[in-house]
Amino acid sequence: MKVGIIDYGRGNLRSVQKAVAALGHPAELVTDAAGVAGLDAMIFPGQGAFGECVRALNEHDLFAPIQDWLAAGKPYMGICLGYQLLFAASEESPGTPGFGALPGQVVRFASGGGLKIPQMGWNTLRFADPADPAWAGLPASPYVYFVHSYYPVPADESAVASYTDYGGEFASSVRRPRLLATQFHPEKSQDVGLAILRNFVERVAVE
Repeated sequence: MKVGIIDYGRGNLRSVQKAVAALGHPAELVTDAAGVAGLDAMIFPGQGAFGECVRALNEHDLFAPIQDWLAAGKPYMGICLGYQLLFAASEESPGTPGFGALPGQVVRFASGGGLKIPQMGWNTLRFADPADPAWAGLPASPYVYFVHSYYPVPADESAVASYTDYGGEFASSVRRPRLLATQFHPEKSQDVGLAILRNFVERVAVE
């Protein structure tokens, strides 16, 4: 399987690449539209701000190819901003459109009540369907690593794959056939994260 990791010139993607390679699935960095062609699966570990990410994707001629990839229902894993950009809009960057692959919007954690923003550190998952192949081999309520101030609110509750409590429950991942997207960082989540990456490549992507 040819796995591509979207690289739009922001951040260090080597941790994701190394994690996937450790599973026996070497992944290449994709820096332009031509690199999308021939992929069997795509991983998009977005970093930074919503609007800045969209601008960088457009500069590298990657926004439209990824949007087309999603519209075609091809295997996709989004991490952090790669999750948030599935939706049409974010409070972080009003007027900047996302991919619009799922209905809903991205909102900021409400301040107050002693809640620290961003959420930074380990927190647990509550699976919507523990039998989902995306979670195969994982313990109940596993800990994963988060760094974020914004999170998606999917309009379609059936798309939510897991919930996490941080000042109230939010959708920490979504799931569709051949698609898995997480607000948390599997590449920073030790054995649990490696299992999730393995499940994407070996189970979700081949559905």
